[in-house]
Amino acid sequence: MRYLTTDLTGEEVLTGQTGALGLIALNRPRVINSLSREMIRQIETALDTFETDPSIAAVLVTGEGERGFCAGGDIRMLYESGRAGSPDAQEFLREEYRLNGRIGRYPKPYVVIMDGITMGGGVGLSGHASHRIATDTTKLAMPETGIGFFPDVGATWLLSHAPGELGTYMGLTGEPIGPADAIAAGFADVFVPAANLVSLAERLAAIPAGVDAQAVTDLIANFAAKAPEGQFAANRALIDRCFAFDSVEQILAALEAEDSDFAAKAKATMLTKSPTSLKVTLALLRAGRTSPDLETCLAREFSATAQTLKTPDFYEGIRAAIIDKDRNPQWSPATLDAVGPDIVEAFFAPHPQPLFG
Repeated sequence: MRYLTTDLTGEEVLTGQTGALGLIALNRPRVINSLSREMIRQIETALDTFETDPSIAAVLVTGEGERGFCAGGDIRMLYESGRAGSPDAQEFLREEYRLNGRIGRYPKPYVVIMDGITMGGGVGLSGHASHRIATDTTKLAMPETGIGFFPDVGATWLLSHAPGELGTYMGLTGEPIGPADAIAAGFADVFVPAANLVSLAERLAAIPAGVDAQAVTDLIANFAAKAPEGQFAANRALIDRCFAFDSVEQILAALEAEDSDFAAKAKATMLTKSPTSLKVTLALLRAGRTSPDLETCLAREFSATAQTLKTPDFYEGIRAAIIDKDRNPQWSPATLDAVGPDIVEAFFAPHPQPLFG
């Protein structure tokens, strides 16, 4: 636990208790704490223990190492499993998404320090938490359209409920955002400067056993500050104007019509992404807006993964980003106009083995 001097046990996930605080530390710093299936199970076990232990008032979740909280899931495993036709990829996603749902309804305060890179699966571990702390180094993103995938781990709930069109911008471009923008988009609650994190952790470790969620909120507020201004404040009107459309083509046309470096960059970034992923992502985000809860979005995402694992862009995107690292994916279909409604609709087919039930 990088913010506390305390003894923890475990390997890829360190767990323990100090005072009334249950501790979970992701411990794969070499790969920015990317999640393995075993890590997901270890987190579940820790949450089981902490939930039923009356001496635990709250849980603190952090990532070891200096680079970030969590860079995502085990993409290479998904690639290899999908190509081999093994069930490992689907089972990993099933367990991960069920954990994301559990975090959203966890009965005790669940505090996450989102230091450094917080992407993909890291957003799944943090975005649904009751207390989400951004720091000076927070770099948050859902970059899945760049690997032929879509924002998952419940991100279609978070993104679709972000103010205005901030979530649509984040989901389609995959651009990383800092602490102020993470708070503005509803992915974090407060900004705590790096200089205050150790003191905050020490105060959390000293909370009494009977403390409630509001007391944790008040404690964290004592260490919070105003985050350095991000990009959203200056570009909010443009984002809301350009990303309000229900087709990717209309969004790109609106960005083209703007006399703005921000709009030009957003358009250029989107044009590097998988055309299929862009259209599927937008459809999932619009469906998320009318969904009743996080679990509904997670179940829809899980259904969409079955089609993703049959789609060439997923393997081509991972090849270009992770395997060969040439950063030059050849998407198929290669253009937006070739991605018809039938291609998108296939991602909405019910999963033969539903996520919940």
